[in-house]
Amino acid sequence: MLQIDQLSYWERTTYFEGIDLLIVGAGIVGLSTAIAVKKKKPNWKILIIERGYLPSGASTKNAGFACFGSPSELFEDLKTIPENEVWDTFQSRFTGLKTLFELVDPSKIDYNACGSYDLIRKNDKDIDPDFIAYLNKESQKITKKEKTYLIENEPNRKFGFKGLKTAYFNQIEGSINTGKLIEQLHQKAVHLGISILFGIECQKYDATESGVSITLNIGEVKADRLIICSNGFASQLVDEDVIPARAQVLVTKPISNLAMNSTFHMDKGYYYFRSINNRILLGGGRNIDIKGETTTDLATTEHIQTALRTILEEIIIPNQPIEIDYNWSGIMGVGKSKQPIVKKITDNVYVGIRMGGMGVAIGAAVGQQLSELID
Repeated sequence: MLQIDQLSYWERTTYFEGIDLLIVGAGIVGLSTAIAVKKKKPNWKILIIERGYLPSGASTKNAGFACFGSPSELFEDLKTIPENEVWDTFQSRFTGLKTLFELVDPSKIDYNACGSYDLIRKNDKDIDPDFIAYLNKESQKITKKEKTYLIENEPNRKFGFKGLKTAYFNQIEGSINTGKLIEQLHQKAVHLGISILFGIECQKYDATESGVSITLNIGEVKADRLIICSNGFASQLVDEDVIPARAQVLVTKPISNLAMNSTFHMDKGYYYFRSINNRILLGGGRNIDIKGETTTDLATTEHIQTALRTILEEIIIPNQPIEIDYNWSGIMGVGKSKQPIVKKITDNVYVGIRMGGMGVAIGAAVGQQLSELID
């Protein structure tokens, strides 16, 4: 790979000199941040760098859920997290989706306001109807909808599933195409004059009052400011409460007569699935090997993929032959809190990390918040 000191005068002056802001990470947060800052500072020279030839984290590797809170997840969160913090997180996700749809035309990213179902297995503990009433009361303050959540008592009959006893329907969640989302954000950034370079890794940085020296895999550059938006990979650069969390996914080959126009969660959100072009996308299973899935390795593993196939064959599409067409994994950033870390960490260095698996919902809003920290 060419080093910076091997580049021409034109290349070095166009891309690597006089940088007002360098952003690490070309995913949802990095692109949204660059766009927000460029609108605020149109004369700034902004460079985004990305270690892979596509975003390396979860921005284009997730399930494409436009979601903000399933009952089983909220039920578990309220056991260990202060109530006000749970609802603050809920609100940040809900309003974050609104920010996203103000930034990107929903029709251009295949947004489908299909709702979502939180599925409860026969052996799972029941959620008290009073708790659903509580969720509707509290969520109405945020969503302005009288009943965000409805009870579905016959999910097996309705969808052809097996082994479930009930479900909870969120009327205002939906799905998107995250490949198209990144494409739209990329086009907006380029249109504004933002440079984006792929295959470049930030290895370390040294911040001073006058700027930041940044060591890349192709040499060193200087920028007036640095923003780190590498989420699950951020622990390689900063000492913050964020650790990588791998999520594995599979997609089937096309299935005839597949009638499943919604998104679905199960087991407190640890499993999730939806239909895509007559296929089923199914992801999750991190809860069966938390230690093993705390990694930045983008491999898939047989025991997780087997668990996904078992759910597919025993619950989602029982008694049908199923073939798998795609397998992949993505790296999320998680921590002790479900709130993202958005702050200035040292002279001229900022972070927007720890999306907690909710980058679609909060990524654009985090970008807006970061832009407001920059002066």
